[in-house]
Amino acid sequence: MFLEVLMRRNPRFIEAAMALHQSGALPPNSYVLDLDAVERNARHFSEQAASLGLKTFAMTKQVGRHSGFCQAVMRGGIDRSVAVDMDCAISCHRAGLKTGHLGHLVQVPQGSAAFAAAQLQPDYWTVFSDQKAREAADAAAKISRVQNILARIQTTGDTFYRGHEGGFAADSVANVADQIDALDGAAFAGITTFPALLFDLDSRKVKPTQNLSTLSRAADVLAAAGRAGIEINAPGTNSSVILQALADAGATQCEPGNALHGTTPLHAVEDLPEDPAVLYLSEVSHHHGGNAFCFGGGLYIDPVFPKYDVKALVSAEPTSAASAMASVEIPDYSAIDYYGMVDATGPVKPKTGDTVIFGFRGQAFVTRANIVGVSGISIGDPHVTTIENIFGQQTGWPERALT
Repeated sequence: MFLEVLMRRNPRFIEAAMALHQSGALPPNSYVLDLDAVERNARHFSEQAASLGLKTFAMTKQVGRHSGFCQAVMRGGIDRSVAVDMDCAISCHRAGLKTGHLGHLVQVPQGSAAFAAAQLQPDYWTVFSDQKAREAADAAAKISRVQNILARIQTTGDTFYRGHEGGFAADSVANVADQIDALDGAAFAGITTFPALLFDLDSRKVKPTQNLSTLSRAADVLAAAGRAGIEINAPGTNSSVILQALADAGATQCEPGNALHGTTPLHAVEDLPEDPAVLYLSEVSHHHGGNAFCFGGGLYIDPVFPKYDVKALVSAEPTSAASAMASVEIPDYSAIDYYGMVDATGPVKPKTGDTVIFGFRGQAFVTRANIVGVSGISIGDPHVTTIENIFGQQTGWPERALT
């Protein structure tokens, strides 16, 4: 879905990745990051958010919590992360990106609360229930710390992805705030939900969900109860062009993820300020039945879009030309993506060893892909920084893989 945008807006990135692969510096099954572009994107986003008084926490799961990505984001002015889970928080913390928001989308396991409070010391900690609030408060109290707590709220008609459900009843938010404040080690700081915004395929626009209205009504209730300075965390499909709408709705916090590498759904249909800065790289392995099989492992297609004709650039030489595009069959979600199948019956004639470039809106952390940082593209000196696994740990290729 994002390949044509990549070809048009960041062709040097594609060509640099191909050259690095052909030289042996970059392995197949890799999400590759243009760290120069990430830094530019982060700077633009952070400046826009700051002008509207919004706190910014970077989401890094989509690119496997890569340490170079974290550092590029920091150079761009964002110094806090939102951690989708404990693995995410630890990876970002190790890279120097402090924990701004923990516990949303995935709650902190009971046995990890003490570690989170003492070692990560998140600015904000989201809880879905009284029990989770007590766990966070107890862990903070043991180290004489007061933890800022965000309560995730929900009401009938709010949107949740299946498996994401949970939260306090929105109509009880004033009581929830009082109950959290009564806990030793905790302070009620505000409210959150997910998703507050979603891409609408029919209109090709980002629209607020009912959840955002739920947050606004709850904020009014809290204000009427005498609570001022409440944080309103409103994540979902963030890009710099929707920040004004978030601020107008009363949000105080935003959490860019795909925006930092230019792959929100809106980036696929409009040219936004953020440049595309991630691609997926593979290599032709062998031929069978009219197809050239390319290595998989990270062939994840986000279901935000309906099924479409997946295409890839296939070449032994660096190119971003449309003449190198071929259709590719991706295994169904019920199968393991050992390989993708490139159509070898058309004008493109793949050869074993050819580089294959996809433009995915990835979720690298749920794959077994490598995550590779590339710096210097903007100055004509592209080079691999680090090759890491989905936990932000350096692995190398191939010589360091066994160390």
